[in-house]
Amino acid sequence: MDHILYEVEDRVAVISLNRPEAANAQSMELLDDLDAAWSKAAADDEVRVIVLRGNGRHFSAGHDMKGGGPAPDKLTLEYIYGIEARRYLEYSLRWRNVPKPSIAAVQGKCIAGGLMLCWPCDLIVAADNAQFSDPVVHMGIGGVEYHGHTWELGPRKAKEILFTGRAITADEAEKVGMVNRVVPLDQLDDAAMELAAQIARMHPFALRQAKRAVNQTQDVQGFYAAIQSVFDIHQTGHGNALSDSGLPVLMQLDGMKDKLKSQ
Repeated sequence: MDHILYEVEDRVAVISLNRPEAANAQSMELLDDLDAAWSKAAADDEVRVIVLRGNGRHFSAGHDMKGGGPAPDKLTLEYIYGIEARRYLEYSLRWRNVPKPSIAAVQGKCIAGGLMLCWPCDLIVAADNAQFSDPVVHMGIGGVEYHGHTWELGPRKAKEILFTGRAITADEAEKVGMVNRVVPLDQLDDAAMELAAQIARMHPFALRQAKRAVNQTQDVQGFYAAIQSVFDIHQTGHGNALSDSGLPVLMQLDGMKDKLKSQ
């Protein structure tokens, strides 16, 4: 796993995004490695809690479309749909449903696809400099593929960050319940590991059942159906962007990420 670091310490699996030079932008290779790490932690009976973190200044600048092997001569909606259904939607849902508690430790920027890494986690501990945003409306797309916005933020705050493209701070995210705790940046890893250690002392079957109870409640309320439906809405944005009038906006977000990497 070239872009992911994995270690187990005191029944806690720590998965680290390891592309700090690219602000942990998610190439296809990174996502495949990340999914393998989640699967490894899920299958290890010695692991009771999973911590997801990012090396460097930023948690993740989102999706990096420059990797993943050769693209077809003509970019089509069918091609985009197939890649995103697997590596974005399927992966995020699978991580959400891993039957072990998970904690995301987030610092710096968490942009667009970065939300699709921390939102599937059960708990989020944020550094006081963390900022969460989904600016893809600038690209003519209504939000990232895994539409946790309404569930994580509530409908009005979700609309605000989508309509404006602005980032919300860690404190704002805590106020609406998206983030569990906000800590000083230099205490982020320790705080996440202390919380993980506390959870790891609990009965593993009881943890599994508690997680299932909450996730099932959300699904009964419509979470799973909504995620599937809004994924298709997302694809209409790609369809528009592939038209002659919309194609230039496809590169706008990559330009924003390149600027972030240099900071």
